[in-house]
Amino acid sequence: MISHTEGTFKGVGELDLFYQSWHPTGKIRAILAIVHGLGAHSGRYGNVIEQLLPKQYAVYALDQRGNGRSPGQRGHINSWAELREDLKAFIELIKTQHPDCPIFIMGHSLGAVVVLDYILHYPDEAATLQGAIALAPAIGKVGVSKIRLLIGQLLSRVWPQFTLSTGIDLSAGSRDEKVLAAYAQDPLRHTLGTARLATEYFATVDWIYTHAADWQLPLLILHGEADRVALPEGGEIFYQLVPCKDKLRVVYPEAYHELLSDLNYQEVMADLENWLEQHLPDEAIKITLAM
Repeated sequence: MISHTEGTFKGVGELDLFYQSWHPTGKIRAILAIVHGLGAHSGRYGNVIEQLLPKQYAVYALDQRGNGRSPGQRGHINSWAELREDLKAFIELIKTQHPDCPIFIMGHSLGAVVVLDYILHYPDEAATLQGAIALAPAIGKVGVSKIRLLIGQLLSRVWPQFTLSTGIDLSAGSRDEKVLAAYAQDPLRHTLGTARLATEYFATVDWIYTHAADWQLPLLILHGEADRVALPEGGEIFYQLVPCKDKLRVVYPEAYHELLSDLNYQEVMADLENWLEQHLPDEAIKITLAM
């Protein structure tokens, strides 16, 4: 039996942010906290839940402000610090509910940028985590037209809430037509981004590159070679800048942006699970042996 819970927690400005979690029956070995990308939401990770819950992992996922079932203008932030501090509060919530449980953190696309930024800003808190997974990180060139990016830069100061569609092609998400059809009909999905989000995003990516040498946490980067939404070169640059030895980058030939919902998702899930297993603390491994 899977236990599924929904709730809210206080983000920046006392915003009630939505989250949900899935728990296995019996002892939890570890927790995977998930941060979705722009326009997505916490309900998009069925394949992760199906793979990890039978192995006694719990999964937590939030809807970032302006996305999913959380309040806020769609695709808008006043500053990147809002996303960073929201994630900080989310991790603290998980630690409160499971004080002695190992926690991994995974971000997809823009969510990976949020995760990397959080870990580099809060190294002491990050040191309590078991590791970080950057899934198709949007940390370099992105599949948004130059004219849209220029408009965002020009308007960020005078009209920060000016909204444009990102213009990202839906078909760039997955090679699975059924997945694309489900995305198109998803009422919680959106394709919007504001001028302020654009400038905050690029400033944050620059900051992450500048501070990559401070990275200490075990790191896994997974990317599709044919990703047209978040080009894989950015993840490669960050990977080379990270000095810690416990790092791994896997690139999947022909794979698209939504790695957990692409044709090769089972391969991706197996690699993710194997990496998690290798980074479990001894106590969690003992639970496995006792099962």
